[in-house]
Amino acid sequence: MTLVPATILTGFLGAGKTTLLNRILREPHGMRIAVIENEFGQENIDNEILVQDSNEQIVEMSNGCVCCTVRGDLILALGALAQKRNAGELNFDHVVIETTGLANPGPVAQTFFMDDEVATHYMLDAVVTVVDARHAMQQLDEHEEAQRQVGFADRLLLSKTDLVGAGEVEALTARLKRINPRAPVARVDFGQIPISEVFDLRGFNLNDKIEIDPDFLAGEEEHEHHHECGEHCGHDHGHHDHPHGHRHSNHSDEIAAFVFRADRPFDTARLDEFLGQVVQVFGPRMLRYKGVLWMDGADRKVVFQGVHQMMGTDIGAKWAEGEARGSKMVFIGKNLPQETIIGGLEQCLV
Repeated sequence: MTLVPATILTGFLGAGKTTLLNRILREPHGMRIAVIENEFGQENIDNEILVQDSNEQIVEMSNGCVCCTVRGDLILALGALAQKRNAGELNFDHVVIETTGLANPGPVAQTFFMDDEVATHYMLDAVVTVVDARHAMQQLDEHEEAQRQVGFADRLLLSKTDLVGAGEVEALTARLKRINPRAPVARVDFGQIPISEVFDLRGFNLNDKIEIDPDFLAGEEEHEHHHECGEHCGHDHGHHDHPHGHRHSNHSDEIAAFVFRADRPFDTARLDEFLGQVVQVFGPRMLRYKGVLWMDGADRKVVFQGVHQMMGTDIGAKWAEGEARGSKMVFIGKNLPQETIIGGLEQCLV
């Protein structure tokens, strides 16, 4: 049975989530989309509601989309939609879950891995976060929820860029990349954006690619490093690529990212033990982590990723002949002990 891809649409209060969703639902893309909302606001997703069953909390709209208002358990809502789809009562090929503006998307994402029934019917495609260019700097300063929404994202969409200057957009974009270097940033103008920028991103799929903004690893003079150069110096001096990790420190964001890279293989047993300890101790503070690993003696890449305490691995593609082998990992979390994790990973190398 083909799994139904699901997109988590998040963003702080007033960022423009509903505007974007309205635009997607009204576009003639031929897709049938089921929408799950935490709750209805003052304005419904679509004014042209055909059927509403208050008991089931299912709303069917004129363009073939379905809306499910969730005031209870997300697992129950997803299960109800799956049952109706299997029974032929509903027809949809994608699910969008729109969270409230103050929601932490972590528990929503975990739903797709924790519940067997959900995992049987759905595949989490990506977390898409809408960011209000006019108010985001203040929101990131004052609200951890805003930082979490950025940290969890597989794709960041900047809204209301017409209300601020180019310099403000540039500064905000730089800050977003510091918090989450693996999420591409695009602009959304009054909800207008190609659907390919929102759906089928495969941000949560295990594959042999890890998207890290290349600028995050450039411009070393702008970074504040947290370890000294030594025998295993990891700073990019233009001629080697040894283990290293760093984060920018222009802002005191509690949620931030750091990257680890290595050009030596990992010892499998040591790495398994270390990552298990890290997830056990720091899991609640680890929002997202993902990597492509070079394991000693393996002819294939190993891909790993996780959300909080849930970590999974998969076998990736074969190392191509002549391909430079190495490991690349990104960790996004709240006040993570970067030096400890980087040092521990280095001890796991052969």
